[in-house]
Amino acid sequence: MNLRKLTTRTRLHAATLGAFAAPTAALAAAAVLGATVAPSAAAASPSSDAVAITAAAVAAVEAAPAPAVEAAPAPAAAPAPAAAPAPVAAPAPVAPADAELHPAAVTADQVTFTPTVEQMSNAKAIVAAGQAMGLPPRAWVIAVATSLQESQLKNIGDLGAANDHDSLGLFQQRPSSGWGTPEQIQDPIYSATAFYKGLVDVPGWQSLPLTQAAQKVQVSAYPDHYAKHEGQAGAMVIALYGAGPFAEIAKAV
Repeated sequence: MNLRKLTTRTRLHAATLGAFAAPTAALAAAAVLGATVAPSAAAASPSSDAVAITAAAVAAVEAAPAPAVEAAPAPAAAPAPAAAPAPVAAPAPVAPADAELHPAAVTADQVTFTPTVEQMSNAKAIVAAGQAMGLPPRAWVIAVATSLQESQLKNIGDLGAANDHDSLGLFQQRPSSGWGTPEQIQDPIYSATAFYKGLVDVPGWQSLPLTQAAQKVQVSAYPDHYAKHEGQAGAMVIALYGAGPFAEIAKAV
């Protein structure tokens, strides 16, 4: 066989092989491509059963009740402030004992009467002046009894011709004797304080009979007249403490 014929046959075999090889390669490629694409296509186009299952799942989720949301706990209320303790009322002052008012014997001839509100008010001013000076109840009784004798516990002003000289006020003190100005003497607190200042200068005044202690201060022409007012003075003092027969009158002052 010559070389030309061999070459020609070789070409024919190559052509024939190529004719068969091309479809085979194409089929192989198609097979591979199909294997790759098929699942994607299936996923892109789900079956009717898959669609139904998916729809049912969505419906079940939508129909399920929403989970309950637990409310946040309310903030704890601040504790109420403790109530202030109620003030304790001070005990009512106790009236002085009889021994404090009358340490010496009271004379038998006593003058007693029901005082007016004016008289009780003046007695209260006399007692208040003594308390302000820190004096004991005995001094209050002496002062009230003295005023009962001198003015009937009335704050007497200038009576003109009826005046006993220039005597004024609860104790009939005289400006000309150095007790103070007429205005001062007619101030119950001032006049009572002036009397007490004279009383505490009397040696042993607390143990003296009332009339003697009063006379040392007043220097009266009737030194024994103070004694008869001691019982009344003591009753008016305890009335200011809500005790005794004149307690109701004392409530008005």
